[in-house]
Order: sequence, then C-alpha cells, then structure tokens
Amino acid sequence: MLNFISRRLRNPSYRLVSSLSLLTLTLSLTACGGGQNETATTGDSQAPTGDQPAATAIKVDFKNDVGLTGAGATFPAPLYQNWFVLFNQMVPKVQVNYQSVGSGAGVEQFTKGTVDFGASDVAMKDEEIAKVSKGVLMLPMTAGSIVMAYNLPGVEGLKISQANLVDILLGKITKWNDPKLVADNPDLKLPDSSITVVHRSDGSGTTGVFTKYLSAISPEWKSSIGDGKSVQWPTAKGKFIGGKGNEGVTAGIQQNVGALGYVEYGYAKNNGLTMASLQNKAGQFIEPNETSAAETLATVELPTNLRAFIVNPDGEKSYPIVTYTWMLMYQKYDDPEKAKAIEAMIQYGLTEGQKQSAELGYIPLPAVVVEKVAAAADAISPDFQISVK
Repeated sequence: MLNFISRRLRNPSYRLVSSLSLLTLTLSLTACGGGQNETATTGDSQAPTGDQPAATAIKVDFKNDVGLTGAGATFPAPLYQNWFVLFNQMVPKVQVNYQSVGSGAGVEQFTKGTVDFGASDVAMKDEEIAKVSKGVLMLPMTAGSIVMAYNLPGVEGLKISQANLVDILLGKITKWNDPKLVADNPDLKLPDSSITVVHRSDGSGTTGVFTKYLSAISPEWKSSIGDGKSVQWPTAKGKFIGGKGNEGVTAGIQQNVGALGYVEYGYAKNNGLTMASLQNKAGQFIEPNETSAAETLATVELPTNLRAFIVNPDGEKSYPIVTYTWMLMYQKYDDPEKAKAIEAMIQYGLTEGQKQSAELGYIPLPAVVVEKVAAAADAISPDFQISVK
C-alpha cells in the first residue's frame, strides 16, 4: 500500500497541486478486518513558492487547535487527502484525519457517531438517515467515472458492449477471444486466455454504483445478482478475485495478466492502467476521460435533497458510469469550534478543491451544484459564512 501511494505522489500528474515546496503528509496504514486502512493526516508545511497564484484565503479564527476525523469511500480518497493537506496549510489550526475504509464502513462509523464526517459513493437511504440522531447533510463534493480496466499486454482500444459486459460478469463469457468480444473488436488480436474478473471484497459505494448500472441495463443481472454495496459474485461460473478498496482492485489488475476489473477513473489513470471503451445507452462506444464524464454530468439536474443517481444516462457522448460522491455531515455538532471547522473545510473543497479535481482524475462540480451544496452546508455553524464567489 505504501508503495502504491508513493507512486502517486511521485507521478507528475498526481502531485499535490499548487507546487508546494514542502508538504508534510503522514500516511498511517493499519491492518483492520483482513484489509488495510489508508489514513491521511494534515500537518505543518511551508508556504507555496514560485509563480503559482496564491489560493483564496479562508478567514476564520479558532481559539484552539481543532481535529476532525472522517472515514469512508476510497473512490475520492486521493482527492480528499490532497485537499486536507492544503487546507491545513491555509488554516493551520485545523487538522483533518481521513481513513479510506470504503463507503460501507464509512456510513457505519458515521451512523455510530465515532467520526466527525463520513464519505460514501452512494447517498444514504431514508431508513439509514433515520438512525442518525444528529441529523444528516449529504453533500456531493466531487464526481468521477467508474471504468473497466484490463491487463492484456499489447491490446489497446478494447471495446465492451453493454451485453458483453454483463455476460463477462455473470460468468457467461470466460475467454478473451470469445466470438462476442471478437465481433466488437475486429481489429484487435484477442488472446485465447481466461478472463480474471477483479471485484471489490469490501462494502463499497463503487460496487453500489456499478451494480446499480448493471441492474439498469440487464434484467437478468437485476433478478439474479442485484445491486448494493456488497453482492454475491457468481464465482462458480468463472475466475473471480476480490480486492479491498479501489487500491486493492487496481493492484489485482496490475498483478494478473488477463484481468478485468472496475475501478475509479483516477486510480486507473494515475497507475497507468489500460481502460476499455464502454457502450452507452445511445449505442456508442465511449472512451473514459474527463470530457466524456462531464458530458454525463451535464445531463443530470441535482434535486433539492442533493441526492442524484446517474444510471445509464442519455446523450450520444455520455460515458455510461458516472457518479457523484458525498461527504456525510451532521446537522448539529455539540462543539461550536468543530462545526466552524467543518464549514471551513467544506468551503475549501468547494472552491480551491474544485480547481484540483481534473488533474487528479475527478470532475469539477458545476457552478450551480457548488452553490446548492454551499447553501445546504452553511446551516452547520452560525459562526462561519461559506463563500464560494
């Protein structure tokens, strides 16, 4: 895991944005439940140097140092970890510790009140919200694509139709040179070798979004497997292996020739994984990138409750699997200083944080969404006014 993170930080396209001369980033990795937790804690760091424009200051005073703890989705973890380091540089009295443990565990910890905020790629359901006595605010803070990454040396430009994707994941297509795949890829030389499907082994919002999409395009998938943060993969019908977090699936793809797995776009992009073009609702094969994801986001109007599920979207150029990802906040915090720190953190994410999104493989929020999120979050603390202008 440490090597995985180190590669990201060395990658020029994945550097902490703003060309900081020094950032202290403490990554604490602890074993838990057979997997690993990824924790980013912000610390003291030097000011930006060179010709980079200065970030817009957040004007807020704290009587004492404030520590915030959060846990949840691995999907946005690289972006959030970047935000929290740079936010601490702007507001030194606030430190944010975020554990990348998966959406399922994040919602559980948030519900129990053991963290100050959670994070999930799937918005909480009404029955989940009812269990939280302090009330819940679900704030979409960024968005991204889920891609099918594969490990076939020498094979570039793979196309996967909706029908073939479902059949691979149902264990009906088990070889790369299956006639159905060959028909979609007549210009490629697909090997006579087995497909290894790499999936999430933990409770995952990424899985929730992915299986909701599969259920939308396939009645058979919906009736036999269904959707959720955890599902029963048809392991008896093909070769399937599990990985914890987007990190674990990425590693599983890298380590197994013939592998195919679903991961967040930023992980695939910044680890050099090869990604397939997926067929969308309009029948077009769409390459995953920032432009096609933005096309998808433009088709969706965010409702008042800030919960929007993008399932098999319309649009000739839309990439088919795109999702918002939410920070989960309490409506009430007992500590006024902590409430103020939460709002300041949100303001950073909605302003300076959005400027960093595309470089790290995420989709910046549309301006109208930023304004809706800011208005909702501004009720958390009476001592801080969120400004996104």
